[in-house]
Amino acid sequence: MADRRLPVTERPDGPRDLADWLLARGRHWITSQEAAALLDIPPAHVSPSLARWRKRGLLFSPTKGVYVPIPPEYRSWGAVPASHFIDLLMRHLGHDYYVCLLTAAEAHGFAHQKPQRFQVMTPARLRDRTFGRVHVLFITSSVAGSRPTIDKNTPTGTMRVSTREATVLDLVSRPLDSGGLSNVATILAEMVQDQALDVEDLADLATAYPAAVVQRTGWLLELVAREVGTTIELGPLARVAGTRSTRTPLEAHGPRTGRLDERWGVIVNGPVEPDL
Repeated sequence: MADRRLPVTERPDGPRDLADWLLARGRHWITSQEAAALLDIPPAHVSPSLARWRKRGLLFSPTKGVYVPIPPEYRSWGAVPASHFIDLLMRHLGHDYYVCLLTAAEAHGFAHQKPQRFQVMTPARLRDRTFGRVHVLFITSSVAGSRPTIDKNTPTGTMRVSTREATVLDLVSRPLDSGGLSNVATILAEMVQDQALDVEDLADLATAYPAAVVQRTGWLLELVAREVGTTIELGPLARVAGTRSTRTPLEAHGPRTGRLDERWGVIVNGPVEPDL
């Protein structure tokens, strides 16, 4: 049988040098099988051989059988930012995904505050994961694979992010994961102020969301446009809302009493105060 071991000159000196060896060659990801070949050890010995250097913050493992080298500037974190590895992780696991909600808003330049967790929408049921200072929240949605996305560049490649219009509808549909309706309104206000939304695209996409989400979105966009002293033509979205409208409470879990907004069919049952 041929000797498949790599030449010594093409391998790191040992487990301690693996992270820097990979980084020097632009490698951001390695499997256990690849590590075994590089270190010239059996695959079963990879995990115990790297355990010490994982504890020292040179590498971390986002999922079983995979290791990510940590550059010096992030070694105090115990990991790299999730944007550096999320696409590699989801491709390795074989799941559709997109970066969503507050994390998507940040990727588009509209995060009012830096999100505490990196939010990912996927059809798969995955447990949330914490790596040092990095927290990844997985939100399960059967329609995640059909939402429109764009590729955003990252230091290690790209990641899939919901479009601005999909981000808006997702934020409104999941206020508890988005810092509450007032925080959602703050993000929407920044988008409206920058004229960052295509209302025709928003209306087309809205047909795939529940009627209540469409109604709340229209009401919030109209509110924040007034707050920032501008206008936004919401006719296309109003037509979508009008074809399916029922009386919808603004706060889904609040009382069904309050002022009724006739255009959107929204019962204003609580305050919304964007931070502008």
